[in-house]
Amino acid sequence: MSIKSGKYHLNDVVIGKVYFLLVRIKIKSMELAIVKRESAGSGSNMVNDSETLVKFEIMDGAPVRGESIPVRLFLSNSRLTPTYSNVNNQFSVKYYLNLVLLDETDRRYFKQQEIQIYRNTIS
Repeated sequence: MSIKSGKYHLNDVVIGKVYFLLVRIKIKSMELAIVKRESAGSGSNMVNDSETLVKFEIMDGAPVRGESIPVRLFLSNSRLTPTYSNVNNQFSVKYYLNLVLLDETDRRYFKQQEIQIYRNTIS
């Protein structure tokens, strides 16, 4: 999977493609999800929480070798906050694009890519 950039505004659009150069498994469907991971605390008191915000089925059926599936995901329809990284070594919020391929025997194959969400500064 290739996406145009790794940084997006809250109202931006994720544009990319999924390429199938070699198809060895019988793929039944493909899903794309935005996962939000929060962590709070430090050391042994660290608490992690993951939440799937949106999930879309972007392909149904088997792809052919050399096929590319275009992806366009509008972020404005999701409940997103900006990415926060290690605030006072106590808190962080990260977002991931999660691509899931499901084969005919219901096995799942994953690819995750971290994205950064930002908001314009208030003047």
